[in-house]
Amino acid sequence: MQISQFGRIAFWMLGALLAFSGTAVAIRELSHALSLFEILTIRTFGGVVILSSFLLWKPALRFELVPRLMHLHLLRGVTHFAAQYGWAMSIQLLPLATAFAIEFTMPIWVALLAVLFLGEQMTSSRAISIALGFLGVLVVVRPGLATFQPASLIMLLAAFGFAVNAIFTKKLTRVATTFTILFWMNLVQLPLAAAGSDPDFVFRITMADVPAALGFAVTGLMSHYCLTNAFRAGDASVVVTLDFLRIPLIALVGWLLYGESLDLFVFAGAGLIITGVLWNLRAESRGA
Repeated sequence: MQISQFGRIAFWMLGALLAFSGTAVAIRELSHALSLFEILTIRTFGGVVILSSFLLWKPALRFELVPRLMHLHLLRGVTHFAAQYGWAMSIQLLPLATAFAIEFTMPIWVALLAVLFLGEQMTSSRAISIALGFLGVLVVVRPGLATFQPASLIMLLAAFGFAVNAIFTKKLTRVATTFTILFWMNLVQLPLAAAGSDPDFVFRITMADVPAALGFAVTGLMSHYCLTNAFRAGDASVVVTLDFLRIPLIALVGWLLYGESLDLFVFAGAGLIITGVLWNLRAESRGA
């Protein structure tokens, strides 16, 4: 892999890391007044509005929306919606660092599924990076009886759903633009979210909730825009190793905003995660 290619992946993943962290905070802030379906309705409705505005601004984008491989768009939208619902529920019930750590069993599934369905290679550097990342997750979570609570199991299922979604995303990037993928995702998910929402929920949104609602609409879209472009720039196995950096970042956010504990185990786990990422970065930049 060329350094310039890896630089593009790193650029888009930095945007994704920041956007996903903003999304988690927005969910926490909105959960006191809204149900999960209602919160997800805000994200999908905001995405449809923003993307439709781009269609009005640049009519040429309409030609990108010619229906192709709609079964993949539909499967991706439904799979991602189910996984995101479980993810959002876990964000409400678990410490942010713990929730994100459990989510990062996903790269193991992605790496295996990418080999089976995308024909990607499992290089030694990628295997070592994933192994160190997973070990870091175990250090953060410290598996035990307390870990195996319903919210943890929900996040495990969500992680597998995100892994399947990553494979669909990678396959779609070969034939569809980022705009097309995001437009159909939001259009598929909007009725799913609205079906479980109270039609009058907008009247429960106070002025104090508006920044979080607007932020969620924007970060929810930007996270997928950045992540999709990262998948377009390189192998899925490389992208998910960089995504491990979300754990130390969200641990810091949880400590600063919600007073969640930030102990030596979190730092030790984050150190293993970062070591794995840097190991793979060095090997990929050398074409190993």
